[in-house]
Amino acid sequence: MNVRLSRSPDIARIAKTSGHDFIFIDTQHSIFNLEFISNIAQVALQCDIAAVVRVKSINDPDVSLLLDCGVTGIVYPDINNSSEAQRAVEICRFAPLGKRSVSGGYPHFNFRPLSSPQTIAELQDVCLLVCMIETREGLDNIEKICAVPGIDVIHFGTYDFAASIGKAGQLDDAEVIAAQSKVMEVAHKHGKYSGCAGGRNIQRQIENIQNGAQFLITQTDFGFLMSAAHEWTDGVRNTRATGHEKTSSPDSPVL
Repeated sequence: MNVRLSRSPDIARIAKTSGHDFIFIDTQHSIFNLEFISNIAQVALQCDIAAVVRVKSINDPDVSLLLDCGVTGIVYPDINNSSEAQRAVEICRFAPLGKRSVSGGYPHFNFRPLSSPQTIAELQDVCLLVCMIETREGLDNIEKICAVPGIDVIHFGTYDFAASIGKAGQLDDAEVIAAQSKVMEVAHKHGKYSGCAGGRNIQRQIENIQNGAQFLITQTDFGFLMSAAHEWTDGVRNTRATGHEKTSSPDSPVL
């Protein structure tokens, strides 16, 4: 579930109960403060759902802090070359693979004291690193990006890629579909999981899964809210308009 509206940690519980495996806290397109993110992430830890954060860019300074405070995955948008991919690994992974600083008293372990080797091994294991391909440059460099060790998921940003080649919103364009397929194919070849963003409807997501996508976002929290709210209010008004309601007041209902 893409989290852009909710600031309550209960969104993790709602996502879990509604069948989601992870929440995708989107700081690229919404304003969150660090404490809100940490609170959501720590509730997610307790209810066994992953809290993944899409950060602002490869230059976001808060990634290590987020990972230290309960977040279990980082999504980097707009990765265009192997140098940027390597930098993402260096920030998110401990040595020798990366350069992440080692701390102590992690909420992931309910602040239990663990040895440094055990701490590093377990945090390394639960940290999901996702790199997004969203431009033609990223597509051209997909082989080299996927060859960088330490990346778990290569996620294709369909909307942004289409816009970047002058075909905004044209998700079914042959060039966009071909790029999507290439990203997933190369990711799998290099032992990475593949993801596919964009086109948030059930049938399109089923098609993406059939084509090899394994990391998907269902809908935004406000998208779910708007959809259910419209379904309810439209249902009441449409039923009344067709004369199936039990009462027949001439006044328009106020909902």
